[in-house]
Amino acid sequence: MDIKTASAIRRLRLVSTPEAVSFLLLLVCSVLKRTTDFNAVPVMGAVHGVLFILYVIFWADAWNRTKWAPTTAAVYFILSVLPTGGFFADRKLKREAEAAVIASRARQEGIVNA
Repeated sequence: MDIKTASAIRRLRLVSTPEAVSFLLLLVCSVLKRTTDFNAVPVMGAVHGVLFILYVIFWADAWNRTKWAPTTAAVYFILSVLPTGGFFADRKLKREAEAAVIASRARQEGIVNA
């Protein structure tokens, strides 16, 4: 894995958890808006919107650089629209990055010819 691909995955990982947290907070704010006088939906909606747009941009960049299969790319996109999906995306991306590093080291040491 080259440095640009690793950076793309890292950026996607960095935004996936805050995006999931903002989505959950937006849901909580929506419930509070309907049950109390507290209305933070406009603020949380804007924060979540910015984080979601960043996630989609970083997802598209990671997809372009990693050459994921369409099904893999679709899974990461679907995880972005689920309330806790960002946490799972981060976990899957971490495992994928670690596996790529291990494979790269094995190729460098001549253990694997891939």
